Parts: sequence; structure tokens; C-alpha cells
Amino acid sequence: MKHAVKKMLVVCVAMVVVSMLTGCTNWKKKYNSLDVEHQNLQGLYENCITSLEGSAAEQAKMRQELAALKDRPQDTGFQGDVKVDEAAGTITVTLPNSVLFSSGKATLKNSTSSELDHIHSVLREPRYSGKQVDVVGHTDTDPIRKTKNLWKDNWDLSAGRALTVLRYLVNKGVSPQMIRGVACGESRPVASNASSSGKAKNRRVEIVVHMR
Repeated sequence: MKHAVKKMLVVCVAMVVVSMLTGCTNWKKKYNSLDVEHQNLQGLYENCITSLEGSAAEQAKMRQELAALKDRPQDTGFQGDVKVDEAAGTITVTLPNSVLFSSGKATLKNSTSSELDHIHSVLREPRYSGKQVDVVGHTDTDPIRKTKNLWKDNWDLSAGRALTVLRYLVNKGVSPQMIRGVACGESRPVASNASSSGKAKNRRVEIVVHMR
């Protein structure tokens, strides 16, 4: 009887030992499996970080390209100081008065003007057919002195200059029905009249083409 009990105890101990060894083996497999999964997740995380950084760099590059495209002048056909206002649907070509007129006068410096001839040639293009054109005269804030016998004020001078340019373009073939003269005098400065350079910018004639 004692021998049988002893044999049973040996068998039980052996079973426990086998069970423990088997359990250790399972836990080791589970650990290895979890370690592999952890490494895979770590790799995925690093790939995601790299992708995000790459996307951020691409987005920054795209923003720079879009900004460059926005600042790049559109091909309007006009030359010189040209501004496109997409919101207003206008193209504005600005001509400094010094190019066209002498101080205090509204007569063109020369009987022909290469700048106005170019504007006329562009306006003849099919894309500008039937478009309304405004010729807008502007001055600085200085009162008229040398030619005050010719003009009542800056409004009058700006009107005279606008009409001179208008008539030049009409004589070249622009339809009188599609062009009009506008006098702004000193009311719409684009720079400060406190400096000579600012005044020079304000003395101008604008050719405004309405695309809508």
C-alpha cells in the first residue's frame, strides 16, 4: 500500500512538473509573439511618422507653388504695370503721367505714343471684343500753378488727360460706344502725397478693361 501511494505521488509530481514546463513554453511563445507584434507596430508607427512628415513637406511645397502662381501676372497681353482683379473682373494698365504729359498739361508729349499704340493693339484681340474700357485720369494733391489759366482744378486736369487718351484710342479704332473717360482728380491716391515719389505714383492714367 505504501509503495502504491509513493508511486502515485511520484506520478503526480511528474505531472505537475510537466504541466509547469508546458506552461513556461506557452508563456515563452506568447512573449515571442507579443514581441514580434510590438516590433511590427513600432515599424508601422515609424512609417506613419515618416508619411506625415512627407505629407507636411508636400503641403508646404504646394502652398509655396500656389502662392507663386497667385503672384505671377496673368498673360493679359498688356505690358508694363498691369494688375488683374479677379473679384472685380477687371484688368488695369497704369501709365505714369510723366510718360504721356508734361507737368500741368493734357496734350500728349508726342503725336504718337508707343504705349497707347500697344494698348490699342491688345484691345483689338478677340478676347477683348465688346469689353467696356474706362480711361481714368488721376493727379496728386498739388494745386495747379503753371497752367492754372487752363484748368479750374485737379478734377479738370485729370478729365482733360483722360479725354486726350480716350480720343487717341478712338482715333486708332476703338469703338466710342465701348470706351468712356473718368476723372478722379486727387481723390484716389495709390501712395502718400507727402513725398515726391508718392506724388509721381499718384499722377497717372489708368486703362481699365471690364471683363464681365
